[in-house]
Amino acid sequence: MEKEPGKNEQQLDKFSQKLDEISLSMEKLGIAEYVEMLRNPRRLFFINFWAGLSRGFGMAIGFTILGAIVLYVLQKLIVLNVPLIGDFIADLVNIVQIQLKLR
Repeated sequence: MEKEPGKNEQQLDKFSQKLDEISLSMEKLGIAEYVEMLRNPRRLFFINFWAGLSRGFGMAIGFTILGAIVLYVLQKLIVLNVPLIGDFIADLVNIVQIQLKLR
C-alpha cells in the first residue's frame, strides 16, 4: 500500500508554503536584527543605557508636572476654606513652601 505520488508532492508544497510564511513572519518581526544586537554586548549596553536614561528623565518631568498640579489644586482648596480639610491642606502647603524656600 503505497501513497499516491501526487499526494506527497501536495504535502511538500504545503510544507514549503508554511515554511515560507514562517520565514516571512520572522523577517517582519526583525528577529535577525534582535539576534545581531544580542551578539554585540557593547551596543546592547548603550541602547539599554540610553533607554533607561530617557525613561528616568521622562518620569522626573512627569512627577514634577503632577506635583505642581496637586499643589495648585491644594492651594485652590484652601481658598474654599473647607473645614478640617482646609486646615490640613494649609499646613501641608506651608510645609512644602518652607521646604522649597530652604533649597
